[in-house]
Amino acid sequence: QVQLVESGGGLVQPGGSLRLSCAASGFSLSDYWMYWVRQAPGKGLEWVSTINTGGGLTYYVDSVKGRFTISRDNAKNTLSLQMNSLRPEDTALYYCARVWGAYTDYWGQGTQVTVSS
Repeated sequence: QVQLVESGGGLVQPGGSLRLSCAASGFSLSDYWMYWVRQAPGKGLEWVSTINTGGGLTYYVDSVKGRFTISRDNAKNTLSLQMNSLRPEDTALYYCARVWGAYTDYWGQGTQVTVSS
């Protein structure tokens, strides 16, 4: 059974940092590209970042470039998102998602990130 479980969210002050994790089970993470996607209150889904199977290719939405870093540990079947210099506009529910072709086929339940003073 495929499962993705996010963790690491919380309340942080502007300028602070958080590290999100996504634990994968039921499949080999090394076989799949992965996304981080977020949804801010009252808004639609926003793609945040992509990483290829080996971790050598990464992509980011412009608003997080230079502040967020996506990574993976295939041996531990874990995906991560290091978020630095957080801003109030980064407040959202963050999801990891497994890429399948041009789509995503599995999502986690999300972890809440709130950036506020």
